[in-house]
Formats: sequence, structure tokens, C-alpha cells
Amino acid sequence: MDYQKAWDLQHRLWSRRVKEELPDLLLILEHPHVITLGRRGNRSHLLASPEILVEMKIPLFHVERGGDVTYHGPGQIVAYPIFDLRNYGYRLIRYISELEEVILRVLKDFKIEGARDPLTRGVWVNGEKIASVGVAIKRWVSFHGFSLNYETDLKYFELINPCGLEGKKMTSIEKILGIKISRNELAQRLSIHFKEIFQRNWEEKRLQELI
Repeated sequence: MDYQKAWDLQHRLWSRRVKEELPDLLLILEHPHVITLGRRGNRSHLLASPEILVEMKIPLFHVERGGDVTYHGPGQIVAYPIFDLRNYGYRLIRYISELEEVILRVLKDFKIEGARDPLTRGVWVNGEKIASVGVAIKRWVSFHGFSLNYETDLKYFELINPCGLEGKKMTSIEKILGIKISRNELAQRLSIHFKEIFQRNWEEKRLQELI
């Protein structure tokens, strides 16, 4: 889904969740090539010039999530939970930790041992970052979320200092395992672990049923 369309969709669903017109929602999708800057985003961490981004047809968005600069694109699965966090008694730090726990459990399903880094949010494997977390919470309802590289073309991360981290490398499930995995299986594992951690029974819906 185009990033602008997904961003607009999150705002619409967030508004309806705040009004309690919808239950908690979990969007699982992918984006075409895009770079986003979070609230603390520093343009000095964007290594490509505006002209190069235009030439490569990579749009740039400054959004309200936490974190610095990141890249989204094909081969990277993105999860956007639109949850009323009052139902869980969560504060921001615990919520982010639970999102990281979802990623760690998914990786373990594929026999990959992920790890947290106490200095920066997200999930790492052998010193390389495989998943980034950046959330927004307004009126206790969350949006934005995390991205997990499964067969991402990692050269696109050379356009930025991912998450504002200089000299750090990104990795992917495909790079670690040396094989491709099914995107559908990955989405299924994400859904299962969200269900376990957030204690929700998910019901799959078509987007048209929600909007």
C-alpha cells in the first residue's frame, strides 16, 4: 500500500477507535519504496540528496511517530497496531517492549535469535538491525508501529543512517537464513504472537468492511 494512503488510513481508523466505533485493529502490510522521518528526525541522517530521491522515485515523509529516519519498501513487513492502550494498562515504554517481544517471538519461529539493545529501540541479530520500532500515541490510542525486514533489498538503507545510527548495518531474515520465506507465513506468525502477547482474538477483515 502506498505510504500516503496507509498514513491517511491510520488517521481515519485512529479517529474511529478513539470514538469507540471500532475495536482494536492490527494492520499488516508492505509499502513501495519510501523514507520517513519521525518526530526527532534529523535531516543530516538522510544521506541521499533530494535530487537523488526524486531520480529514484522515493518519496520522503515527515510523520508523527517516534524515532529518527527509516526506510520502508518491498520485502519488509510493516505492522500498525491501532490499540486503545487503556485496555492493557500500558505506558509507552512497556508497549514498545511488547512490540519488540512480538518480533523476537516471530524470529524464534524461524530459528533466529534476536536481541534488544538497551540504547536503542528495535530488534537486532548479531549486531545488525532487523526490525525498527516507531510509534505514536494520542488520546491513549496507538498508531504507526514497527517494520521487519524479511527479504528487503538492504542497499536502500545506504541512503540513510537507519534510525539515526551511524555505521550500523541492517539485516533481513533472508540474509540470515540464506533462503526466502513466505510473506503469508510471516504475517500469520505476527498475528499469532500479537494474539498471545496482547490477549486478543483477532478476526480477519477486508479493509472495505472497516472504512
